[in-house]
Amino acid sequence: MTPGQHTENGAHFAFTDRWGGVSAVPYEELNLGGAVGDDPAAVLANRARAAKSLGLAPEAVVWMNQVHGRDVATVTGPWAAGAEVPQVDAVATGRRGLALAVLTADCTPVLLADPVAGVAAAAHAGRPGLVAGVVPAALEAMAALGAEPGRIIARTGPAVCGRCYEVPAAMRDEVAAAVPAARSETSWGTPAVDVAAGVHAQLAEAGVVNRHRSPVCTLESRDHFSYRRDRVTGRLAGYVWLD
Repeated sequence: MTPGQHTENGAHFAFTDRWGGVSAVPYEELNLGGAVGDDPAAVLANRARAAKSLGLAPEAVVWMNQVHGRDVATVTGPWAAGAEVPQVDAVATGRRGLALAVLTADCTPVLLADPVAGVAAAAHAGRPGLVAGVVPAALEAMAALGAEPGRIIARTGPAVCGRCYEVPAAMRDEVAAAVPAARSETSWGTPAVDVAAGVHAQLAEAGVVNRHRSPVCTLESRDHFSYRRDRVTGRLAGYVWLD
């Protein structure tokens, strides 16, 4: 695994690629998603490998049961063993050292941290979540824990780009009505949506100025999982935590 890692003022951000794991075709190799049909033992092994490569304890990473909504869970620790993981698309914490994780395979993974307040969040922003406002909801949850937009560091990871995410014209219009910055066109001239651009517009509107967008398009990169390209495939992960 060669995760894209970034550390700033004690805030750690990491995004995985698909390599360095134990999953077999069509999930090769580092599939971190537990609900895509892969061998559960392989997923657990992959999650352990990914966590250890980042210096994290595998059992101390907080995952989500993502459903393309806008609900946020505020957490103080990992889910209890055997507990049902809630259906949310963002998690926030005020606990330093607790790692939050988000799964994607074309959607935009959003990692957020306010190092001064010691507050972090991870959000899963697909097209429905973008329109529903999962990123503003995550920012609201962070604010409730003491975070301030002007101090927040935002990183978005590998995702399908606006040149590749083709959608029907009516769907593009619907998304653009809610988030104008997401309106796009494919490289071949058809209607498209740029979810990451929409996310960054929402962050900017909220006052988050320290932002970075990954240049990697998952559909174009064979080093990354892409649901739109392969349908049956694995999931990447983004991780955020604070010292």
